[in-house]
Amino acid sequence: MVKKLREVCDLIGGELLGDGDTEIHGVAGIKEAGKGEITFVANSKYLSQIDKTNASAIIVCKGTKCNGKSVILVDNPYWAFVKVMEAFSEGKVKKHRGIHESAVIGDNVEIAEDAWIQAYSFIGDNVRIGSGTVISPFVYIGDNAVIGSQTLIYPLVTIREEVKIGDRVIIHSGTVIGSDGFGFARVNGKNYKVPQLGTVVIEDDVEIGANVTVDRAAMDETRIGRGTKIDNLVQIAHNVLVGQDCLIVAQVGIAGSTEIKDRVNLAGQVGIVGHVTIGEDAQIAAKSGVSKNIPPGPFVWSGIPVMPHSKDLRIQASVRKLPELIEQIHEMEKRIELLEKELEEHKNTLVAPGS
Repeated sequence: MVKKLREVCDLIGGELLGDGDTEIHGVAGIKEAGKGEITFVANSKYLSQIDKTNASAIIVCKGTKCNGKSVILVDNPYWAFVKVMEAFSEGKVKKHRGIHESAVIGDNVEIAEDAWIQAYSFIGDNVRIGSGTVISPFVYIGDNAVIGSQTLIYPLVTIREEVKIGDRVIIHSGTVIGSDGFGFARVNGKNYKVPQLGTVVIEDDVEIGANVTVDRAAMDETRIGRGTKIDNLVQIAHNVLVGQDCLIVAQVGIAGSTEIKDRVNLAGQVGIVGHVTIGEDAQIAAKSGVSKNIPPGPFVWSGIPVMPHSKDLRIQASVRKLPELIEQIHEMEKRIELLEKELEEHKNTLVAPGS
């Protein structure tokens, strides 16, 4: 694909400074870009790279000085570059349809005519797969599962029975949707499995990274809300409800029956106990341990146990001073001991002889 720079500018609704006839055939980072490629600068620490880049054009924030280079001025360079990347990637996406002869298809399965079922995938009975959906090799889809339109399931994904997945969902390799929840009843010192009879519902426009596990509910459903994005290596337990447009970063663990409201951000390695609620727009910093309800609001929480981030920072700063404080305490103890000794000696000199 080749586009004139003015066409790229029209695509992202920017202001062009430079030669609009410049041909652009690809995108690249500012350090790697060469002739014929367009790049962007969204972070001020990369402004120094503008004079060094070999890119034919740069997308920058309005007001940025670029020393005569061809640029497109926009309000949000990162988002503009994303749209350019989408445009140049369209021609690289293979558009196939049909069912590979090695795929195993169960009874009473409904597959849209323009879906693509690739080699060695397994589809159980009574499954429904929507228009434009791609099922990659070695995917397992259990009985009675429903998968919407324009959804992409990468290789080695397991989608268990009864699971419902919406439209435009992306699920990366190694992820398991609908595994049994971790439920056991302890009787006389032994653990007995509690049947996990519920399901998982993945709403539209969700993306789930590699090696994620989303457990089915013991009863009712585990649900991931529309537009939520989940990074690699995340564990979501049974009966968890995740709201819309949340961001869940790698190695987060969410225990059972937790409710996460809309637009919550969970940074890496956050751990959440079961049966708590995290309010809308809350942000939980990395490595935090959530053991209580978090109120709604665009506030940052951190620490173990979790607390307002400003308080946690003060505690961290105090902890770093502990070695000095301990030394001061030891010094004060020595001085007190010396003062007590001197006081005792002074008392003895005040006592009259023979008294």
